[in-house]
Amino acid sequence: MRKPNSIKIIPLGGLGEVGKNITVVEYKNDIILIDCGMTFPEDEMLGIDVVIPDVTYLFKNREKIRGFVLTHGHEDHIGGLPYILPKLNVPIYGTKLTLGLLDTKFKEHKINNVSMNVVKHGDVIKLGALEVEFIRTSHSIPDSSALAIHSPVGTIIHTGDFKVDFTPIDGDVIDLGRLGELGNKGVLALLSDSTNAERPGYTMSERTVGNTFREIFANHKHRIIVATFASNIHRIQQIIEASEEYNRKIVLSGRSMINNVGVAIELGYLRIKEGTLIDINDMNKYPSNEITIITTGSQGEPMSALSRISSSEHKKIQLQPEDLVIISATPIPGNEKTVSKVINNLIKRGTDVVFESLADVHVSGHACQEELKLILTLVKPKFFIPVHGEFRHLKKHAEIAASLGMPRENIFLLDNGDVLE
Repeated sequence: MRKPNSIKIIPLGGLGEVGKNITVVEYKNDIILIDCGMTFPEDEMLGIDVVIPDVTYLFKNREKIRGFVLTHGHEDHIGGLPYILPKLNVPIYGTKLTLGLLDTKFKEHKINNVSMNVVKHGDVIKLGALEVEFIRTSHSIPDSSALAIHSPVGTIIHTGDFKVDFTPIDGDVIDLGRLGELGNKGVLALLSDSTNAERPGYTMSERTVGNTFREIFANHKHRIIVATFASNIHRIQQIIEASEEYNRKIVLSGRSMINNVGVAIELGYLRIKEGTLIDINDMNKYPSNEITIITTGSQGEPMSALSRISSSEHKKIQLQPEDLVIISATPIPGNEKTVSKVINNLIKRGTDVVFESLADVHVSGHACQEELKLILTLVKPKFFIPVHGEFRHLKKHAEIAASLGMPRENIFLLDNGDVLE
C-alpha cells in the first residue's frame, strides 16, 4: 500500500556498473532527475558507439518531471543528455563548467533551445515541492557538486562523485561544514559514491601527480605525449604548468580534448600563458624538447588519438624513438585489454611509456574507505544507499556503513530499476 507522504528513489543507471548514472527522486507529482550519463559499449556490442540508460519510466511520467540537476561534467553523468533530453524537453540545472561542457555536446548534436540554468554552490532551487541545494565537493573536474534534496518527508543527500582533497588544484575544498550541518539537522537518506569502496585509506591529492609531472619533465629532453581524460581539467592544468615551467609549447590532439580545453579556458577554469598553446600544424617549427602533446585515448579507445598514434595512423603525429608517452589514467573496468594493446604498440615502436603502476602519474577522483567513513559519520543518515559502482563496490560500501553501527535493515543495495519508497 502506498504511504500518502512518501518519497521514491529510483536508480535507472549507474548501479552494478560503471557509467550511465541517472537517478529519479519522486515526491507525489514531482520528479527530479540527478544526472544523465552514458557509457562505452563492451567488446561484444559490435556496431554500437554509446550506451545510454533505459529511461522508459521517464517517458511514461514526463508530465511530472521538473528538471535535471547535474553533479558534474563527466561523460558518465552528462553524456546521455543529447540523446534523452530532446524527447523530454525539461530544464537543466548545473554549475557553470558542467553546463559549458554540456553546451558543446548539444552543439555537436545540433540541439537548440535548451533551458540551461547556471547555479553556484550554496544556491537552492525550487522544483515543485522539492528544493535542491548545490554543495561544493572535490573531484577530478572543477565545479563538482553534492546535492541536498529537501522534501516534505526529509532531506536526501547525493554526494555525486567526490574525494576529500585538502589541497585541491583550484583551491575549492569539499564543504564538509555544510554536510555536517545537514547531518546535525537530520538526513533521511544518503546516496554515496562507491567507486573506491574496496580501497583502504585515503585517496592521494591531485597535487601528487603535478609533482611527478615536474620530475619527469625536468629529466626528459625530448617530446612528451600525455594521454588523459579530456574532462580531467585539474590534470590538464598540471600538465600545462609543468610544460610552462620547462619552456614547452602545448599541442592538443583529439576532438573532445580540443573542445573541453577550449571551454575551460573560455570560462576561466584553466590558466595558460599567452603563446603556450600552439596549432598542431606548427608543431614541427619547434625542437622536440620544446613540445608537449596532450591527447585523448587513455582508455585505448580504438579510434582515439593515442590509439591512432600507436598504430602509425595519425595524420599529424608520428612517433619518434625518443618520445616519452605518459598514460595519466587508470583503465576503466573492462578497458584493460584495449589499454594494454596501445601500450604494447607504443613499446613496439621503441617509445618509452610511463603509466600508473610505474609512477604516480594518476590519482583517483573518488574517495577511499576513510573518506567514505568520514561522510557517513558527518551526514548520519537514517537510510543509506551506496551508488556509483559495480555490485562488489556497492556491497563493500554497505559493509563500511554497517561497521560504523548503521542498522543493516536501513542499508539498501539496489539494482537499476528498483524502487525504494
